[in-house]
Amino acid sequence: MNRILTISSLNKRFGSLMAVRDFSLTLEKGEVVGIFGANGAGKTTLIRMIIGLTRPTSGEFIIAPECRIGYMSQSFSLVGTLTVMENFEFYGALYNLPQQEFVHQRDRFIAHFNMEDYLNVRTDRLPAGRKQLLAFSISRLHSPTLLLLDEPTSGLDLLNRKRLWEAVRDAADEGIAILVSTHYLDDAFHCDNMVMMEHGTIKAYGTPVDLAAEAGGDLINLFLEEVR
Repeated sequence: MNRILTISSLNKRFGSLMAVRDFSLTLEKGEVVGIFGANGAGKTTLIRMIIGLTRPTSGEFIIAPECRIGYMSQSFSLVGTLTVMENFEFYGALYNLPQQEFVHQRDRFIAHFNMEDYLNVRTDRLPAGRKQLLAFSISRLHSPTLLLLDEPTSGLDLLNRKRLWEAVRDAADEGIAILVSTHYLDDAFHCDNMVMMEHGTIKAYGTPVDLAAEAGGDLINLFLEEVR
């Protein structure tokens, strides 16, 4: 089965506020779908319903059987009093990972994000960008089949955003289905498909190229030899 997530007419009401309205979407294995919208569009509420932190008012979603979910929250949620290495060890134990698998996963993300100089630093003392990269690494530590990323590039400079998106695309190449929320429009071009969300509703859906063409205007790409 290639379909990992099916959302059907999902709604969430908080009092008189309709945070998510009639939201439907499918997510396939190896697909990256971006949810684009300003703050208050309903992106975080949608993700919180999928992971079970809040109950839908109506509608439903179906996750493929035996699906393992990885989640990176919008706000930093790792253990700030532990070092980077201790956080890896803590979550490895929490996921009950076999030692060989844990070491392989830990070392691949340490190398990819150049964390070697930060392993003994408490996470609450890390630069904001390093916190985001560590949180992403932890969300993938247990090899999830569905990865939910809530504004993962917030606070990252251009180089670290590039590194994170490379890791996201690597995850998709491994067959992981990925739902990522963002308010950066240029993030859209790293996604296979994009949802434009406003006031809880879907305003547009399609490939980034098609959505850009529908919006009109000129798209200017700058290609630099050195990102810095």
